[in-house]
Amino acid sequence: MDTQKIIAEITQEVKDIMGSEGTGHDWWHIYRVLATAKNIGQQEKADMLVVELAALLHDIADWKFHEGDDTVGPKLAREILTKHQIASEVVEQVGEIIEKLSFKGAGVASQMPTIEGKVVQDADRLDAMGAIGVARAFAYGGHAGRPLYDPDNKPVMHQTKEDYYKAKSQGTSINHFYEKLLLLKDRMNTEAGKKLAQGRHKFLQTYLDQFFQEWEGKI
Repeated sequence: MDTQKIIAEITQEVKDIMGSEGTGHDWWHIYRVLATAKNIGQQEKADMLVVELAALLHDIADWKFHEGDDTVGPKLAREILTKHQIASEVVEQVGEIIEKLSFKGAGVASQMPTIEGKVVQDADRLDAMGAIGVARAFAYGGHAGRPLYDPDNKPVMHQTKEDYYKAKSQGTSINHFYEKLLLLKDRMNTEAGKKLAQGRHKFLQTYLDQFFQEWEGKI
């Protein structure tokens, strides 16, 4: 099996499906997650074939764009991999990673059983932090019709996946920082991911400090 040829073919297929859109879940999100996953995966001595395939396909059909159905993505990923004659054990590993990958609420654990899954989950979460995380939060907030900020609309620490999924178009973009983004630093799996998360988390805090000072006209 020429793995590099297959990865190149799947990369092109993902590009064609994901395209360029305005919610922060486009091909360039995949590109960044793939690059970060390769960086972390090499440090963690993970199976890089599984890491690369899972990173490429992790958002192929995100639940946010399929009426909360989080089975669509793993199913489509398995179909793509099977079509490309990827070994069945790799198909199952990648499918399981995609099933368990996404954040599902402040009170919901999303634990990964394999190092490959931990690597890809860290890479995906890192793309929700830092400067890019801020940009993506507001891009998706605009798409979902969320207000920028409302002091009377408080963050909700969702305790179930169902509540978190229902709330995707509720609340405000700033609430999303407290409901998800600021929680990610302490949910990193790998040592490499934890190190990268430190600076990105600090940026989120700095951004919010600036935001609230500007909101009150202090600076």
